[in-house]
Amino acid sequence: MAEEDDTGIRILQSLRGKICEAKNLVPCPGPNRMRDCFCTVSLDQEEVFRTKVFEKSLSPFYGEDFYFEIPRPFQYLSFYVYAKGVFQRDLSVVAGKVAIRKDELSKYHGREHWFSLQPVDPNSEVQGKVHLEMKLNELITDNGSVCQQLVVRVIECQGLPLISGQCCDPYATVSLIGPARSDQKKTKVKKKTSNPQFEETFYFEVTRSSSYTKKSQFQVEEEDIEKLEIKVDLWNNGNLVQDVFLGETRVSVKILRNDSSHRAWYLLQPKDNGNKTSKVDDLGSLRLNITYTEDNVLPSKYYTPLRDLLLKSPDVKHISASAAHILGDICRERYEAVLPVVRLLLHHNRLVPFVTAIAALELEQTQEANTIFRGNSLATRCIDDMMKIVGKRYLTVTLKPVLDEICESSKSCEIDPIKLKEGDNVEVNKENLHLYVQKVFNSIIQSSMSCPTVMCDVFNSLRQLATKRFPDDPHVQYSAVSSFVFLRFFAVAVLSPHSFQLRAHHPDAETSRTLTLISKTIQTLGSWGSLSKNKLSSFKESYMYDFFKSFQEEKYIEEVKKFLDEISSNESKESSSVEESVILKEGEVHKRAQGRKRIGKKNFKKRWLRLTTRELSYHKHKAGKDSLYVIPIKNILAVEKLEESAFNKKNMFQVIHTEKLLYVQANNCVEANEWIEVLSRVSRCNLGRLNSYHPSAYISGNWLCCKATSETQPGCKPCTATMPANIQLDIDCDRETERIFSLFVSNRSKLQKMEDACASIAVYQGPQKEQDDYSHFTIQDPRETFNTIKQIHEITEQLQEHHETFQKKRSTSAKYGSEQNPIVGKTS
Repeated sequence: MAEEDDTGIRILQSLRGKICEAKNLVPCPGPNRMRDCFCTVSLDQEEVFRTKVFEKSLSPFYGEDFYFEIPRPFQYLSFYVYAKGVFQRDLSVVAGKVAIRKDELSKYHGREHWFSLQPVDPNSEVQGKVHLEMKLNELITDNGSVCQQLVVRVIECQGLPLISGQCCDPYATVSLIGPARSDQKKTKVKKKTSNPQFEETFYFEVTRSSSYTKKSQFQVEEEDIEKLEIKVDLWNNGNLVQDVFLGETRVSVKILRNDSSHRAWYLLQPKDNGNKTSKVDDLGSLRLNITYTEDNVLPSKYYTPLRDLLLKSPDVKHISASAAHILGDICRERYEAVLPVVRLLLHHNRLVPFVTAIAALELEQTQEANTIFRGNSLATRCIDDMMKIVGKRYLTVTLKPVLDEICESSKSCEIDPIKLKEGDNVEVNKENLHLYVQKVFNSIIQSSMSCPTVMCDVFNSLRQLATKRFPDDPHVQYSAVSSFVFLRFFAVAVLSPHSFQLRAHHPDAETSRTLTLISKTIQTLGSWGSLSKNKLSSFKESYMYDFFKSFQEEKYIEEVKKFLDEISSNESKESSSVEESVILKEGEVHKRAQGRKRIGKKNFKKRWLRLTTRELSYHKHKAGKDSLYVIPIKNILAVEKLEESAFNKKNMFQVIHTEKLLYVQANNCVEANEWIEVLSRVSRCNLGRLNSYHPSAYISGNWLCCKATSETQPGCKPCTATMPANIQLDIDCDRETERIFSLFVSNRSKLQKMEDACASIAVYQGPQKEQDDYSHFTIQDPRETFNTIKQIHEITEQLQEHHETFQKKRSTSAKYGSEQNPIVGKTS
């Protein structure tokens, strides 16, 4: 979520994790006790991810990874396990849930945990916040006595949930509750909004005790204040069906003891604060791995010293003395530590010289050509991350069509005699597998024109370095490249297409086995040492040995060699103008009829939206081949969010093109962000892109945002993406530098050990007596390394001070009860 507060700090949230498995779910009644189950992930009540259905199991193994940027504030991260009914397969019931408060996510960061499933109570499913004002007025009644009047103003709500995918029809009830009273009043219903503006005021008489005799300024007696509270409930008006509870908050009247007026935001809570004392049945458990990251990103100028130090890394004479290499050294156990460095260097076109330098350092320590780049070193990790970032579209264009065919055709490819099913014919399976391997292999070796330039530049450097290090080995120039592009890129993507966004879910067990066999074969085909007829040692299984013999032909060796030559050449390439159209994203959405001038419920239709490398189209349903409408990518002028007030609908965006506007509602906030991102990325090079747009709709003769009456009036707000397409533009350098700063701070003790090691080596030139203290550090020049570490200390200490200053500003500007920091639970 790119949320900026009043101090200029951007708060960016992301979530990465894995839904591993469930166990001991409650069985179905009757003889058939197994269940078909799936799991969902929700931000509060908004579903943002769903696994595939696992059939006939009470302990389903999902093994599904998820990652997304969190685009809005939330209270709970929830995981729901659903079980499909026996007779009505499309009707699902909730078997249980795991709900984790946002402030408790750090307890489970980056580690697997078993969570007990809890029952789902409709009264506990809440989200959003309410803005209230309370004050005490003194009144004189008709008989002359003095009494106190409590005034409660319900101002507004924000972030109420969707009901059946649509904005709710909310209203609020306001109650004054005491030992012997419960006075309730109700607001008007607000139609189709998640952010209702109520602005309604209610009056409650607070009766003084009979023993009260004081005639001066009236105050409610202490015992009365302690017993009274205001309870505000939010409901969705169900019209002909039962109203749905949306949340409540309770405020004790005693908060007005010291101040006659109180105004604050409150987070909505489950009914009765969710307190449950009764014991619940065992519903089973769910194993999860959750990594929640929140980056507090300062204004850009504060990161300049650290960013400049990191960007100098490729120019440092001894690369191990550079800031980027030092970070990799002290964070060896943390795989994700390399990623922000790779992103930052990519953005500034500094990655290739850095990778060249660290690869050269690694090759100095490599003794045999056949072990080149086989370990988990800093160089291999940097190149792996680089390929995942810049090679995403390359994989999609190259592998997605053939992987879709393999996953959807479900031909049997098992060739292990032990694993053959009854009725399987091993020779037929071999033919199926051979056909699939040949298709994948052909897609790869014909893809060199699509290989990103950065990848080609890195491969060219690796090839030259390997040849220089092992001049007597004619094959090392190829194995240096194939160890990455085949073993670490294509073979891994074939094995796990879901992890590379090539498939929506992990494939079933049989298809996974097919992909494993294909991946093994592709990996061996690309491994230069295995292409010789005398070298099949990479296969331990005899059945794979026999199968691979059919690929022991000279033509495969020549095709691999030609492909490796092409992708490691420093000559510029021109992409093919007849590139095959490949699906980049598709899914179900609600689309507004184009060109409609009025707001109407019937204007929105459920459609299947499909984006390819050539066009955006929508269809009546997923299987529909004929498009209802097509927008060529080249005609897209802008893709922007749409204000909720335009149609009283959440998660909407607009595709502005050369004809009529296309308004689309995604299923959730994450989906909406993903559609905007991918559409913006594929259209950034288009000629005539707009610089401004209208954030709302043109309805009934005027733009709702700026009130302009001409439909062709230029936009009233700057577009968010107007620059040419480039990988560098998709990288938030300030955020990456903030992550690097956090890594240096969290690994300060290791940094200090490295500094001590440098001092020890520089001062004591004899045999190292305390080698174990720093043997895992790479120190070529202790003096230069020491100076770099000193600079890192100084810069991170300054950044730490800036963070503390901004945090103090935030704590004063966002006081407890403000819109940015709403109150949780009862006020005491």
